[in-house]
Amino acid sequence: MFKLQGVIPPMITPFDEKGDLDVRALEKLVQFLSTRVQGLFICGSYGSGPMMSVEERKKVAEITKRIVGGKIPIIVHTGTTNNRDTVELSLHAKSVGCAAIAAVGPYYFHHTQDTLLAFYSGILKAVGQEFPVYVYNNPKFQGYDFTLSTMSKLKEMGIHGIKDATFNILTLANYMRLLASDSFDVVLGTESMWLSACVLGCQAYIPGIGNVFPELCVKMWREGMNNDFAQCRQTQFLVNKIRDIMYLAQSTQLAIYAMARIRGIVDAFPREPFLAASKEEVSAIHQSLELAGVL
Repeated sequence: MFKLQGVIPPMITPFDEKGDLDVRALEKLVQFLSTRVQGLFICGSYGSGPMMSVEERKKVAEITKRIVGGKIPIIVHTGTTNNRDTVELSLHAKSVGCAAIAAVGPYYFHHTQDTLLAFYSGILKAVGQEFPVYVYNNPKFQGYDFTLSTMSKLKEMGIHGIKDATFNILTLANYMRLLASDSFDVVLGTESMWLSACVLGCQAYIPGIGNVFPELCVKMWREGMNNDFAQCRQTQFLVNKIRDIMYLAQSTQLAIYAMARIRGIVDAFPREPFLAASKEEVSAIHQSLELAGVL
């Protein structure tokens, strides 16, 4: 069975100053990450998927797959407000050779268990049971929680796994205890609690700071997988210190764009209405990273 392992950053999508997709910067970022991590999660929250058109999201998937080739798996976030666009994006991801898809619960409107089951059933029917489909559970962005009962029904229906972005260790523990199996993959959707997650049995996580500090994220993953919990705890503390620094910008996503520029990885902009971090914010982030000893 297909299962994710390792560090799979939720890759940011580079835009230019006019707000258009910056293809050259995207290619550069993919080239940088593809030799340093174990997979890429594209067009998600950090990747501004909901802010792009269907055609733009397809283009990001095509470019990413072309640069990566077969080196690492690409997981495409295909979630939208509706089944039609989500199915179109999901079929496209499969057609260009991406390894799996993930879909956040349909956002803006709140949904019942019945409509959520219908939403994911439509995706499964379109791509086929053999193609891995993950639920991306992000209550903050989708606007509601998935109950454990709903997740259990989705597993029975053929959903392949879950990216858990609840930031709730008890929720993750319940997923690992009650849902995780040889046929159902549970992946942590943050770097902030990898130490706890790997003790519970997780084998992969999706870290925002993996865009800009992939080597540190891989180090922490290996320490956890090797049961070197004393060292993993120290790395976790450093990673969480970097997460604190991210809040010097107006959002964690904007901080990643700033850090990518500071580290010389890629010089890119977020899409409006997001505003790039100010000179003062970038300077504060730079100084704080230097004090943390990671530059």
